[in-house]
Amino acid sequence: MTDNSRVDGAKDRLVGKAKEVEGKLTGDKARETQGKAEGLLGKAKEKAADLKDDAAALADDLKDKL
Repeated sequence: MTDNSRVDGAKDRLVGKAKEVEGKLTGDKARETQGKAEGLLGKAKEKAADLKDDAAALADDLKDKL
C-alpha cells in the first residue's frame, strides 16, 4: 500500500509542478496556487508512506526483541 501512496505522491508532485509553472508562464495566479497546493499534497503523501514504513520496521524490531 505504501508503494501506491509513494507513486500517487510523486504523481501529484509532478502534476503540481507542471501546473505551477504553467500558471507562472500564463500569469494565472489561481493555476499557480493550485499547482503549489497539489505539489504539497504529493509531498505529504510521500512523507506519510515513509512514516508508515518506519512504523512497520519499528514494530518488526520490537517483535524480534520479544
